[in-house]
Amino acid sequence: MKWQADWGLRFRMFVTMFLLFVLYIVFAGAIAAYMGSFVVFVVLFGGMSLVQYYFSDTLTLRSMGAKTVSADEYPQLHASIERLSQQADLPKPKVAVVDSKVPNAFATGRNQRNAAVCVTTGIMNTLEQDELDGVLAHELAHVKNRDMMVMTIASFLSTIAFMVVRWGAFFGGGHGRGRQGGGGGIVAAILVSLVVWIISYLLIRALSRYREYSADRGAAAITGNPSALASALLKISGEMDKVPKDDMREEAEMNAFFIIPIKSGIVGRLFSTHPPTEKRVEQLRSLEREMQAL
Repeated sequence: MKWQADWGLRFRMFVTMFLLFVLYIVFAGAIAAYMGSFVVFVVLFGGMSLVQYYFSDTLTLRSMGAKTVSADEYPQLHASIERLSQQADLPKPKVAVVDSKVPNAFATGRNQRNAAVCVTTGIMNTLEQDELDGVLAHELAHVKNRDMMVMTIASFLSTIAFMVVRWGAFFGGGHGRGRQGGGGGIVAAILVSLVVWIISYLLIRALSRYREYSADRGAAAITGNPSALASALLKISGEMDKVPKDDMREEAEMNAFFIIPIKSGIVGRLFSTHPPTEKRVEQLRSLEREMQAL
């Protein structure tokens, strides 16, 4: 099975980024009007955007408590990622490990030359080698598809809008009373931020679910073994229910980056960043049948 560019994913990325750009312009205008200066907005939020973009891999790994590891520390893991990177025609990414019982993995980084693939100790203790290779290939497919760059840029607007909504009460205190428009301007900024956050939230999750299917297909192309990834997904999904709630809660904010999302009730599943595991497994088994028929 050869690697094929996923034009469906590229089209969805383009549409999502275009809609988010339009949303960003509206959001920028509303917040700049509240702050009283567009220049201040550009300097403040533009600077934050650049920092998040250029240091996304470092910030993500640090937020998860991940440690970049050498080939001496994890020789088998490094060997697998190097081999799979060659098969995917990618530069070898940084390799990181999180000391966590949660069996999971994720990729991060702004482009193919500045990427990192991270696994938890839980997933290495849970999966067989061919299953782990399937998971690693899935993360490398995200890197090859440039998913992490798009998701990093897309999520920034949502994060800022959420911060404005969350801290609205603080802005509405003594810090906001001296501004023109007073409380009315603050309420308007919070309402605009809330709308922006909801729309961007839904757009990002719709894109995120499709990109998981695409990365699964990419992993099948890289390894030539779709059934190994299907087995890994089922095994990880089963192990999630055994992980203590405190461990799950600590990592819930990184759902969009994980191979299997941490479940968080009915609402969490409804707006999940990932499609149902059963549907992903069904797609992989269909790919397996197609490969056997060739």
